[in-house]
Amino acid sequence: MSRQKDKPLAFNHFSLVRTCGLLICASVTLTACSVGPTYVRPSTPQPSAWLTEQGRATAQDTNRQWWQRFGSPELNSLIEKATHKNDDLAAAMARVEQADATARIAGASLLPQVDLGATATHARSEASSGGMQTHSQYSPLLSASYEVDFWGKNRAAREAAVAAAKASRYDRATVELAVMTSVVSDYFQALALRDRINIAENNLSNAQTTLKGLQTQQSVGIITALDTAQQETAVATLYASIPPLKQQLRQLCDALAILTGQLPEAVDIPSGSLAGLTTPVIEAGLPSELLARRPDVAEAEAQLIAANANIKVARAAYFPSISLTANGGFVSNTLSTALSPANRVFSLAAGLTQPIFAGGAISGQYDYSKARYAELLADYHKTVISAYANVEDALVAVQQTAEQQSRQQAAFDKAQHAYSLANAQLHAGTVNILTVLSTQQAVFSSDDQLAQVKLAHLQALLSLYNALGGGWQQEEPQHSPTSTSSAIAQARLGNTHD
Repeated sequence: MSRQKDKPLAFNHFSLVRTCGLLICASVTLTACSVGPTYVRPSTPQPSAWLTEQGRATAQDTNRQWWQRFGSPELNSLIEKATHKNDDLAAAMARVEQADATARIAGASLLPQVDLGATATHARSEASSGGMQTHSQYSPLLSASYEVDFWGKNRAAREAAVAAAKASRYDRATVELAVMTSVVSDYFQALALRDRINIAENNLSNAQTTLKGLQTQQSVGIITALDTAQQETAVATLYASIPPLKQQLRQLCDALAILTGQLPEAVDIPSGSLAGLTTPVIEAGLPSELLARRPDVAEAEAQLIAANANIKVARAAYFPSISLTANGGFVSNTLSTALSPANRVFSLAAGLTQPIFAGGAISGQYDYSKARYAELLADYHKTVISAYANVEDALVAVQQTAEQQSRQQAAFDKAQHAYSLANAQLHAGTVNILTVLSTQQAVFSSDDQLAQVKLAHLQALLSLYNALGGGWQQEEPQHSPTSTSSAIAQARLGNTHD
């Protein structure tokens, strides 16, 4: 008889494990509802073709090392340093790690929480029969608790955190593209300034040579002092134009130092020319392919997915929450018998909480989540149409700057020819110095303008690379788990060390 009475209390040593297993099974069985909207990618306007002829090819340059196509080892070296040392990229990577950690935290609520504890007490008190008595108690306990995600609140919170983590990765790709573009742009500008400095110095040398000839002619009375003074003015003007160009070059070197994570004195562009660069041919591909090549578009959609999941979380707050708890362990008055089967204890409990009145907090959070989604939807729409506009702008800039460069080259060639003729006629005595000064100024101006137009064309090519996403390709989307069991399996994003 005594054995029959004691049997319910003396559960075997697998009881606690079975209790935790029951909680997990309950979570798999009960978490089947979702009370929020299912995310559907918003429809956005999409052009059938680019307006510019150059953009109507179907091929596309998908080289992720797109800057290498400009054929500059020095530029490649600067990009390499920026990739490893740029502080903005390091900060973006830290944000990715933060978002991953947040996703793991959010996923933890999909799994039961298990805690192991032990207490030991030793007390002295007055006995009922008089005198004092000493009492000891030892209690090793294992407890497990779980909030049943019946309405999908915890699952939606995890989906929001995972989408935010993806958005942080796309943000890092956007930052990386911006850094690479800035390095290339500053390098192009530095080479253009070096070209303009060389042009100014060559023009200054030519003007000084002309001035010496005029001074000789003045000394023998062929020309007047006014003619010489006009050439002296031209020489002084050219001389004064060089320091601002050198100042800008130094400032660009300092900017490159910041982008590559170095001290200013570590970066210098002592030589090089835009003429030494290769001018790549870029094809924009089809407009329908653009959205998968822009990290900022992918980031905007990931934020939209997170906002949609947060609506589910806010909606689920209207419904009751169900919690399960289990405790098991031993209670003994002596340490030697603390783990004796006869001292086993356990308890199981379930609780339900239904919000009745929260002062408008629940409805306010729900309205906020919907409004936040509406805001991000507008942002996503703007990002998409801006992406198309960026490509169109870059395509027309590439086309028109190429045409401008061709025409400016022709203008420079004609100005140089006119200057040669004017010099020859000056020495023959058929034209005066004013004609020479006029043609000389036209050569100097058109040569400097040609260097700036070359820069503008390269910058347009750079803008097109940037508008196309710089060769970035969006990975295949990882769909959110549709079942509770898969949600639990992915709850910690592959990290089970917590």
